[in-house]
Amino acid sequence: MPLIRLDKFISERTEYSRSQIRQLASKKLITVDGKVVKSADVKIDPDSVKVTANGKEIRADRYRYILLNKPSGYVCSTSEHDGETVMNLIPPDMKTKGMFPAGRLDKDSLGALLITDDGELAHRILSPRHHISKIYIVKLDRPFQNKYIDLFKNGLQLADGEVCLPACVRGCEISEKLAFIQLFEGKYHQVKRMFSAVGNHVEVLMRVSLGSLILPEKLGFGECMELLHKDVENLFEEPDFDDFCRRFFSVFSANLINK
Repeated sequence: MPLIRLDKFISERTEYSRSQIRQLASKKLITVDGKVVKSADVKIDPDSVKVTANGKEIRADRYRYILLNKPSGYVCSTSEHDGETVMNLIPPDMKTKGMFPAGRLDKDSLGALLITDDGELAHRILSPRHHISKIYIVKLDRPFQNKYIDLFKNGLQLADGEVCLPACVRGCEISEKLAFIQLFEGKYHQVKRMFSAVGNHVEVLMRVSLGSLILPEKLGFGECMELLHKDVENLFEEPDFDDFCRRFFSVFSANLINK
């Protein structure tokens, strides 16, 4: 990797501004390979040195990828004007400037949400060309009916006349009011509108996978984890829906039984 200025390196990987970085340097709070650096404009090779700022190591990776298990009551926005935002759930040492939710979940919806500062990756995920698979588990107002399977598979028409791409849906053995659904697009309130179109109502919705990136069982609501590059690549792999349901229905249904 080419040499870059130390303040640029830190600024791109943290929430520190350039002026704040200069202040840290003047207070001897920045080190390179264990040695205090008094000037933030020195050039470094990010791949070969260890940098710390204010006691925390700054990773060399340019972009950061966070998987959040979104709780209800938070909006997928970077602006406080929209209400309590999911960005408030990310620990300060995980945040970088320019970080944002790559995709959306409704305020009352739960589950897997990717937060990143990698705009190119976000574009790949959100682009209609790629049709990234997303699997949800829902709690319904009325029992699941097997007729939904063919209706969803054939491309369901919504109440306003809009037609959805073919989707997979399957009831959960553990409860007649729980179901999994797999989508390959992201229309506004799509899951709720699809079940409404077949005469049912979604009481609780939780996204449990993005591609083959599956929400970890031990990641509680409101908790997040940093993803490795191999995890990020799973976003673009399509899971086998029936196999997913067999393997995970008991895990994820437990989250919704009492909601």
